[in-house]
Amino acid sequence: MKRTLWFAVLLGATMLSAQTLTLRTAIAKTLAHHPDVKTFMLRIQQAEQGYNAAYADYLPQLDLLASYSPQTTYALPVNGMFHTVDDTGWNAGVTVHQKIWDFAKTAALVEASKTQEDISRLSLGEAKALLAYKVKSLYELLVVQREAVKVRQNDLKTKKAFYAQSQALVKQGLKTHADASRFLSSVYAAEDNLAISKAAFEKAKTSLSLYMGIPIESQVKLQKGALKKNTHVKKNIERDVLSSNYRAKIDLLSIHKQALIHQSTKSAQYGSVDLVASHNRFDTLNSYNSDYVGVSYSVPLYTGGRMTAQEQQAKIGYEIAREERDSTLLGLKEELRSLLIDIRRYSKTIKAKKAQLVSARNTQKELEARYKEGLSTYIEVLDSTALVLNAQLSLLEAYYSRSLALDRIEYLKGNI
Repeated sequence: MKRTLWFAVLLGATMLSAQTLTLRTAIAKTLAHHPDVKTFMLRIQQAEQGYNAAYADYLPQLDLLASYSPQTTYALPVNGMFHTVDDTGWNAGVTVHQKIWDFAKTAALVEASKTQEDISRLSLGEAKALLAYKVKSLYELLVVQREAVKVRQNDLKTKKAFYAQSQALVKQGLKTHADASRFLSSVYAAEDNLAISKAAFEKAKTSLSLYMGIPIESQVKLQKGALKKNTHVKKNIERDVLSSNYRAKIDLLSIHKQALIHQSTKSAQYGSVDLVASHNRFDTLNSYNSDYVGVSYSVPLYTGGRMTAQEQQAKIGYEIAREERDSTLLGLKEELRSLLIDIRRYSKTIKAKKAQLVSARNTQKELEARYKEGLSTYIEVLDSTALVLNAQLSLLEAYYSRSLALDRIEYLKGNI
């Protein structure tokens, strides 16, 4: 019974470590865990409260006022003369203000607050798209590093076989010790390069694990097809990017927001019309109630240039927002066109590396056979092995670079 239980536990652990980690799962885990997403979600809530605060100016404002004086001097007319009396006094009351019209100052601020809320939502989408792009790069790097480890392992295996073969040929008197020593040196170099590749794989795995917030087993299965994407790019890709990019949308809303703020600062110079109602209770020398209901209009006549400066500041902010959007669109066009050039270049590189790999493998087989017959040197054999190794690694690098370029385009389009 115990053996059966231990076997079940071992099998479960093996299955867990051998599970396939898909790219979609990695992205979903990251978006659910990463603090950047939570930060932007809080900023949305913060923007919502800013809208509520701005909208509150539409609602009645109720103030409670109270004061107490332990000694106040009162002047009283007595027989045509004024006499003073010192006495205590207090008053308490409530005042209600209701804004009637302020020349659209409040309306512009409320709309600006709503626009900021929309900007915060777009910023969350931008943060998610950026995180998805980073996860894709880490996941694909993990795939590349695992394949690189396999290539290095095969290279080490090949060089160990060469070393064993050279030792046998030395014993037979067909080769010198220099051959064996050179192959042994190549074995040490291959072991070192394999250790470097394994370390790079572990680093990529650690980074992805931190993004996801869960541990990743070293033997986890990955999607090799993540590197070999469809390279077809639509003709109207630039239009799609410019219309759907989060940064471009945010800049457009920022222009609208700054225009509203400018409108609000211009309207502030015309003042506001308010409905005012109050009730106060006074207890001084006499006790009495005071009630007031009326309409008031206040307009700033002189503020030391403050309102003019605020208006100019808002106008400049509007111009800055427009220039920033133009800069964003220019940067998007430049990056997109560079990416398209890179994708075409990487596709040609992949094609060339595939042909180079086939040629290098054929040359390697021929030189190995010639070496056994004493028709080629160990240097030629090692050179052919290096050619195969470099072609394999260069092919992986080209696939990875092209995949990153395609992922970057998806990020620019705002896709996850």
